[in-house]
Amino acid sequence: MSKVKSFQVEQKVVYPSQGVGIIKSIEQIKFKTTKVPYYIIYIEASDMTIKVPVDRASELGIRSTVSRDEALKALELISEDFEPIPSDWKLRYQMNLDLLKKGSIKDIASIVRSLYHRSKVKELPILEKKLYDSAQKLLEDELAISLRKSKKEVEDMIHERLEPPED
Repeated sequence: MSKVKSFQVEQKVVYPSQGVGIIKSIEQIKFKTTKVPYYIIYIEASDMTIKVPVDRASELGIRSTVSRDEALKALELISEDFEPIPSDWKLRYQMNLDLLKKGSIKDIASIVRSLYHRSKVKELPILEKKLYDSAQKLLEDELAISLRKSKKEVEDMIHERLEPPED
């Protein structure tokens, strides 16, 4: 059995494509004939409670929120130059959806960066716009926790990096 990262009650975690949540409890839930430990995770952004088997948490991509340093690196990534993304929106959408499911803060920041700049060239299709909005919300939520700032402050920080002031 692989080493399972364990989380504590009241710890903030990231559930890829769902958002930042807090572990409310760890409960033994009967499954067939055995009791299985589950994380009970509350996701405030969607007002949703999710039950996740402890032994499947890492497989599902659940991770701790990033450190302040990692959060700052993700913010810097937003302002860096990047490779142009495919013009075929279906291919672009699938690539970004795969990144979102992986769920690292760097992946989420790169989705925000590339789709923001793409939207400046041409309006995004509806599905891609929803993906962009999701990625931006996930990024804002995690950065707010890691940097100990309000969501509004983080939103402004992201915007400043996407649209640097003209010299």
